[in-house]
Amino acid sequence: MSNDLRRARTQDQKYFRRQQILDAAEKHFGEVGYEAFSMANLAKLAGVVKGTLYLYFKTREELFLTLYNQSISRWSHVFLNSLSADMTDHDYVRTLYQTAMADGSFIPLLARLEHVIEHNVSIESLIESKRNFIDRIDHIAGTSAPILMLSTSQASEMVKTMGVLLVGATRSDQGPSLQGEDIPADVQALIDSFSSENLFITNACRIIAGIRTGGSLTL
Repeated sequence: MSNDLRRARTQDQKYFRRQQILDAAEKHFGEVGYEAFSMANLAKLAGVVKGTLYLYFKTREELFLTLYNQSISRWSHVFLNSLSADMTDHDYVRTLYQTAMADGSFIPLLARLEHVIEHNVSIESLIESKRNFIDRIDHIAGTSAPILMLSTSQASEMVKTMGVLLVGATRSDQGPSLQGEDIPADVQALIDSFSSENLFITNACRIIAGIRTGGSLTL
């Protein structure tokens, strides 16, 4: 008998089935990306019939919103555990960038969150997600404030701005791959200057310095 035919009846069984679907969804998303993501293929990967997916997630975007909530919680734990009290601004933003990019789901989902994903979810799911975001921001800001010599409110402003900068910077990596090509040094230097890592770290350090000196950013 297939896993799907063994209907999840108890709360523990339902939780296991839901997580089984989410694990398969994250794997499928990592392999094909957002546009090619298929609920039919997800059902096959999860070992369920397609209709079962909609018992747990009302829409495709509800599923993606749940994956986003998982990814921001997962990334924030990794990031916070990587911080130390003696970090420079440069060390801090480099760690933020590297941990965010190491999570294969976080940035791709964050980039589509407000423009696509949140437009086809229930208001209850949206509120729950926003509260999860507030909780994550509060934790990161509280830990970051003493490291960066910012007030808690300044640190909160900084963290939210870092998310916007991350999405914008990573778009610079969407050009053609030139690996293995013979590129003149001046052209390679220009390409390197527009890498997402360079753009993010340079501008993130400027943002932190500006907030620290009392400047205010309008998002």
